[in-house]
Amino acid sequence: MKRTESLFKLISVMVLLLLLSCAKDSGTDGSGNNPWDPNAMHGVWITTTASPVLDTKTGIEAAVDACKKAGLNTIFVVVYNSARTIYPSDVMGRIIGIKQMERFAGRDPLKELIDAAKAKGIKVHAWFEYGFAASFGLQGGPIIAAKPNWKAIDQSGKLVSKNGFDWLNAFDPEVQQFMLDLFKEVVSKYAVDGVQGDDRLPALPSTGGYDPYTVALYKQENNGAEPPVDYRDANWVAWRVKKLNGFMKRLYTEIKALKPSVQVTMAPSPYPFGKDEYLQDWPTWVDSSWVDAVIPQCYRYDIAAYTALVSQQRVFYRNDKIPLYPGVLLKIANYTTTPGLLTSMIQANRNATFKGEVFFFYEGLAERSTWFADQYQTIE
Repeated sequence: MKRTESLFKLISVMVLLLLLSCAKDSGTDGSGNNPWDPNAMHGVWITTTASPVLDTKTGIEAAVDACKKAGLNTIFVVVYNSARTIYPSDVMGRIIGIKQMERFAGRDPLKELIDAAKAKGIKVHAWFEYGFAASFGLQGGPIIAAKPNWKAIDQSGKLVSKNGFDWLNAFDPEVQQFMLDLFKEVVSKYAVDGVQGDDRLPALPSTGGYDPYTVALYKQENNGAEPPVDYRDANWVAWRVKKLNGFMKRLYTEIKALKPSVQVTMAPSPYPFGKDEYLQDWPTWVDSSWVDAVIPQCYRYDIAAYTALVSQQRVFYRNDKIPLYPGVLLKIANYTTTPGLLTSMIQANRNATFKGEVFFFYEGLAERSTWFADQYQTIE
């Protein structure tokens, strides 16, 4: 009997050791928790700028295959920039008389991408890249030409321009409705899994707000007082931030009412820079559950700067029921992040308890395909 018990204990120990060994080999920590979370967002942005992906159906299918091989489960595809949509848009047709970006005439790249991604189990979010920006270097372009009263005005009475982008007045009810109509058009017509704004929605350079409509509204709510000449005045900033927060709430509420399953995500500038420069207050969006996920653009070129920025965003992240996924710079112009730095940045995300990330942008994927295939999913 004793020999039988001893043999049973020996076998039990051997089985336990085998299970622990298998857990280690499979990348678990022995507690059944896999450090790679397939349910977290592992995404990439696909652009129309500096990328031919959307130009052909074949290119779209190849890009989806590449994302699948890289371990990515979400594609953020640009649907609106430069006063154009990649899909035929009745909303844009009414505003500027042009329904679709000319290079895509006769096709619908958004539908093609959704179909290809669905077949591979990859989610698609419609990314409204330009948001409240009207144009880049065109003094407002066709939207301002059609709707001159929509332009944002700075304290000198000029069109608000920052880093080359010309802006619409984000406080104007007509401008807000235009943007809501674009979002709701996509949600109504396409089987998207989500919609997204970024550092231009909801946003406005803090130099803006001196147009007649906004000035009158401020005076109405502040006992007739004029907006401060100093655009950085704390109370003036707070008042405008609150107005954009109100738009964020409205956007979220109306999208959910239209189609509850659609996620509303935002990729703002990091806080507090985004608040100071673009009136973006993502901590309030998260605290108030006005987003389903937030993706601060933590674009940096060395690990010290990246770690510091991610740690800073972690301080302002107070509602862990709403996921935060850092935006990671993969490629821009002629720069592509090295494999070593990519590994360090993803490790920094995991150390900060962030289970996923979104990479900017797709064209860097091919240059770092080996890293994605061999390393990305192994980082604990």
